[in-house]
Amino acid sequence: MFNLRAWSKRPLIVGAAIVAIIVTGLIHLVQGPQQYTEVPYVGILFYLNGAGAAIAAYGIYRDAKTWGWGLGMLIAGGAMALYVVSRTVGLPGMDVQEWGEPIGLLSLIVEGLFLGLSVAYLRRSPAPRTLQTS
Repeated sequence: MFNLRAWSKRPLIVGAAIVAIIVTGLIHLVQGPQQYTEVPYVGILFYLNGAGAAIAAYGIYRDAKTWGWGLGMLIAGGAMALYVVSRTVGLPGMDVQEWGEPIGLLSLIVEGLFLGLSVAYLRRSPAPRTLQTS
């Protein structure tokens, strides 16, 4: 359940990261049907990106540093990597795509923003406590 009081105590960087990963997922969900009609497996990857982004946003909201932030970084980093692959050597069953597509560039910007926010937040967060043995 969404707790507004707890939400207001979170750093701004967490809210910005949640917005960035949600926008990443929405971009892929909007593009999913078109991609599916062209190359079905790419469309499925777009849908999975959208679902994974929603799960990551929930994990980040719940302050799950390992699976929330980690999944978000996998989603954003994987999307960026596949964008570059699809524009350099191409993906199986697809021609090499053009670099200048506006929605693709927007997606790269938002994914890069999310990754930058993730690194900044996780670097300044205290490390999880470990059991000490005597």
